Amino acid sequence: MSSTANGKNGTWRNWGGNVSARPAREIAPASVDELAAAVRRAAEDGLKVKAVGAGHSFTSIAATDGVLIRPQLLTGIRDIDRENMTVTVEAGTPLKRLNVALAREGLSLTNMGDIMEQTVSGATSTGTHGTGRDSGSIAAQIKGLELVTADGSVLSCSEKENPDVFAAARIGLGALGIVTAITFAVEPVFLLTAREEPMPFDKVLSDFEELWAENEHFEFYWFPHTGSTNTKRNNRSAGPEKPVPQLKSWIEDEFLSNGVFQVANWVGRAVPATIPAIAQISSKALSARTYTDIPYRVFTSPRRVRFVEMEYAVPRAAVVEALRELKAMVDRSGLRVSFPVEVRTAPADDIALSTASGRDSAYIAVHMFQGTPFQRYFTAAERIFTAHEGRPHWGKIHTRDAEYFSRVYPRFGEFTALRDRLDPDRRFQNDYLRRVLGA
Repeated sequence: MSSTANGKNGTWRNWGGNVSARPAREIAPASVDELAAAVRRAAEDGLKVKAVGAGHSFTSIAATDGVLIRPQLLTGIRDIDRENMTVTVEAGTPLKRLNVALAREGLSLTNMGDIMEQTVSGATSTGTHGTGRDSGSIAAQIKGLELVTADGSVLSCSEKENPDVFAAARIGLGALGIVTAITFAVEPVFLLTAREEPMPFDKVLSDFEELWAENEHFEFYWFPHTGSTNTKRNNRSAGPEKPVPQLKSWIEDEFLSNGVFQVANWVGRAVPATIPAIAQISSKALSARTYTDIPYRVFTSPRRVRFVEMEYAVPRAAVVEALRELKAMVDRSGLRVSFPVEVRTAPADDIALSTASGRDSAYIAVHMFQGTPFQRYFTAAERIFTAHEGRPHWGKIHTRDAEYFSRVYPRFGEFTALRDRLDPDRRFQNDYLRRVLGA
């Protein structure tokens, strides 16, 4: 599921298949020193530098024609500090490996996204998040960062050390330096009870504030062309552990959510007229279920059906209105949308370019099956989101630029000033960063 670079022609592609790049050279450093040397050497050769994770971004945030840094040798846990309840990991560690390793140590992150194929640095640098009333994105759980800056020096930052860098670099878009290690806050592993059940779209919207207030982690999926949603509530539990039985898990999470869904999308791509009927069936395929397990087994699920995605954070107070507008738009547009719309929330945080920076946020994610034309749908959705001062996910498709971001991020100037200081020659620049941060 990772990005692939086939050595024959040296082309790198992302997971969604919508971005490719041909770097001048690729390097997989085995240590921080080697990485720093590679950055210095790139400067001598006049080449730009980009680090790439698992390729899970749908934007060209990691694309470069210069030096592509692959972090697969910079993996593993460096240190577990049980007194301060932190864990320090190498930047290339996949979230999946981090979650399993922490569980083995009786520890867990407080909150996580719903996919765990990404590297820790890729996920945090783009602002990957799950859903939470009180707990924020993965980056909001960072206590310390180590990064190699443009001159090849290694900089550590935390609330106490280089706090101005810490305020921005937790979601740094790869613009401030190459992250080499991350220190996360962790807690003793706990149990979550998940309650998944269908609910009418109108009811979810009319009860949204209550559903948000009464649950630690609330999210739902709306199936376009239907009035149906599937809701998911995750709350801490005293136990006992009651995981989904293996066969049931395979039927629901693999066969229905991935296998049958894949076939349904193939049919829908070939014959778009079938999509509304398929949506009606899909929205009823998954029945209600309740289970209790450790966090990563509840928060995350396998996503094998390839797609492209746009996601915007809007102020939480605006989400119901934005969703009503989205449904009205789909209903009158003649569009055929085979993928559900995902809705999640996050509390305000203090990271300069976090989509939840300074405001309680709700996320609306629209998806299209890989290989289907998505422009019309995404353009119409984006028009709705931006009317609510939406902030797009840095790793997902959007058309916004620096001028727009300077309006919707109060601390945008703080980030770009720091970038001027840390990377005056734009060693870490690429086309995407030029667009979203300005030249």
